Amino acid sequence: MSSVISLAASWSPVLASGDDPLSHVIPYEFTDFAWAHVGDYTVTNHLMMLIASAVLLLIVMPIAARAKGIVPSGFRNLIEAVLQFLREDMARPVLGQLTDRFIPYIWTMFFLILTANLLGMIPLGAFAAPIDQHLKHIGGTATGNLSITAGLAICSFLIIHISGLKVQGAAGYGKTFLGHAPVWLAPLMIPLEIAGALVKPFALAIRLFANMIAGHVVIAVLLGFVVLGLSQVGPAMGLAISIPSALGVVFINLLELLVAFLQAYIFTFLTTLFIGMAIDTGH
Repeated sequence: MSSVISLAASWSPVLASGDDPLSHVIPYEFTDFAWAHVGDYTVTNHLMMLIASAVLLLIVMPIAARAKGIVPSGFRNLIEAVLQFLREDMARPVLGQLTDRFIPYIWTMFFLILTANLLGMIPLGAFAAPIDQHLKHIGGTATGNLSITAGLAICSFLIIHISGLKVQGAAGYGKTFLGHAPVWLAPLMIPLEIAGALVKPFALAIRLFANMIAGHVVIAVLLGFVVLGLSQVGPAMGLAISIPSALGVVFINLLELLVAFLQAYIFTFLTTLFIGMAIDTGH
């Protein structure tokens, strides 16, 4: 409890009275820093966190892979268990003998989304704000940005349909848009299947974005109540507001930890399922 209240107190310069909780989950451009300007584009906190997630994976994964010993242990054992689960229990039942062709992309997508989700739970801005107010928006959840989740979904969209064309050929893949329906239904079925193919990446992007941003908005609001209780009202009312709000923050953080893993898995699983449907009409 004391740690949560201390965290809320450290956020007090950020979650000031009248501050909009949404300001801590929406993209923020670092206009005050020269390094953040790339031509006419200004780097946002979400893009920075996505890059940080990728760099972290490029550092951590080779270290885990180079760990010595025939029998994996420690962190290497954890990573290998996850890799094995994704390949054998999630991907292989869907992709069959083509699993090894697509598993590098599936692994990459899962760990990138998971790392971005977990990094987004660290309130970097709360710790940086007392040092420099310009850094109060540093951090954030990259997957809470619709542009980023849309980019991930577009990557999956391209993998899905390019794979279908390569495995089945143009003619064979074109037939999947008709399915097992009679030819005379083609004018109806083909537009519906094309619409469905376009909706799938949209659904991937919206699902990941909405689930990741919702929890952080709730946490920001609850932390605002904690700060309000500590600084804006009397002691009795302050405790009545702060204690339930602090407990709510703890609960939502634990829930967000579960959601971070769950949404990475769901995005990856649905991508795998859509690839399987594209390369094999029997799925």
